[in-house]
This record gives sequence, C-alpha cells and structure tokens, in this order.
Amino acid sequence: MAEMITMDLVSPEKLLLSDQFEMVVVPGAEGDFAVLAGHAPITSTLRPGVISIYDGDKEKDRIFVNGGFAEVSNDKLTVLAEEAIYVADLDRANLEQRIQNAREDEEDAKDDETRRRAAENRDHLQQLLDAMA
Repeated sequence: MAEMITMDLVSPEKLLLSDQFEMVVVPGAEGDFAVLAGHAPITSTLRPGVISIYDGDKEKDRIFVNGGFAEVSNDKLTVLAEEAIYVADLDRANLEQRIQNAREDEEDAKDDETRRRAAENRDHLQQLLDAMA
C-alpha cells in the first residue's frame, strides 16, 4: 500500500475535508505543486484554482479554491481556503447565465466602483466555469 498524506481543508465556515490520500495537487501562487507523503515542509499562498486529489493514478476529486494558504509539515497538508467548492457541485448553465448577467451589470454600471465590483464578480464566475474544464 502506498504511503498517504493527511489533508485538512478548512474554509471560514467549517472543516470541509479531513482524510488521507496518496497525492494532492495544489494551485500555489507560484504554480501547481504535488504533495505526497514525505514532502518537505512548505508554506504557500494559493491562487484561484483547483485542488486535485488522487488515489493511485486516478483523480478522485476536484475542489475549486479562491485563494488562501497551504502548509505541508509532518506528512500533513493543511489548506485554509477563502472559498472552497467541489467542482462536481457546479452547474455550467447557471454559471454561464450568471456570467452574462455580470457582463450586463458591468456595462450598465453608473460609477467606477459598481463597474469594478461587477467585473470582480464576472472574473470570479469565469474562474468557477474554467474549473469545470
């Protein structure tokens, strides 16, 4: 049996996941990195992207995170995510409609602050849609 890494995924609301896996690929700020048992200690900020969880050579789960931090130490990976959503829970048609609505909000904005918030919302929704690919 392969050595396992323990992963805890925590969002501001609660502990979302605590389990053991063979490998976890994390979207670090400087690029994706894979974590296996025996990984050197590291702390990294996260960029918006997908955490891929593997058992053997098969991807078991995909979780979109919108920033946060990851720490590896003593065969444990702790991810503190600003937001975490299982990719399987996303609805493509709903996201596409929400992106279109955000574009319209951005175009119809009466001031710069409203336009900026609409653009941020559109970008975030697009990142979620991209995670489904």
